Amino acid sequence: MTAPTGHECHSIHICEMLERLGLELGCGQLLGLSYATALHRCEDCPAEQACRDWLATKPTSTVLAPRFCPNADIFLEFQADQFGPRRQN
Repeated sequence: MTAPTGHECHSIHICEMLERLGLELGCGQLLGLSYATALHRCEDCPAEQACRDWLATKPTSTVLAPRFCPNADIFLEFQADQFGPRRQN
């Protein structure tokens, strides 16, 4: 098994973060523009080491992404879409 490249490493981080937040990768919105934005933010994140440390030390389930995460806002939107009540028109 080879070591992950920079892109794969960040993809692992975003996948782990989504899992910790209880978000399903198969959810429709996660495959759209918001997810693409989140992935690019993750790839360019200056807090990679802080993210690795946070993922290594935090419980397997959490409600909010850490403050240093540039995707905290997107993850919160995903949570609202996935878990929030749906309005009927």
